[in-house]
Amino acid sequence: MGRTSAQGRSNAVRTARQLAGLTQAELAAAVGVSRQTVVAVEAGDYAPSVYLALSLAARLATTVEALFDPESTVLEATPRGTR
Repeated sequence: MGRTSAQGRSNAVRTARQLAGLTQAELAAAVGVSRQTVVAVEAGDYAPSVYLALSLAARLATTVEALFDPESTVLEATPRGTR
């Protein structure tokens, strides 16, 4: 099975990771993938599996919708340290 393209779609993974105070390597280790996978997800070059999306959301204390729904403004509206 090859990579799943996200066709350059934007997401809020980088913002959520930075708000959580994690590096790409730390997030990758926490969810069991390589740092390169986190880089690709953040860049919108890779669409994560449902399982990876759920793991990312859980580790970043948010929802899959907040991370990947282009209409979501949850992360922008949430002040640091209130989650």
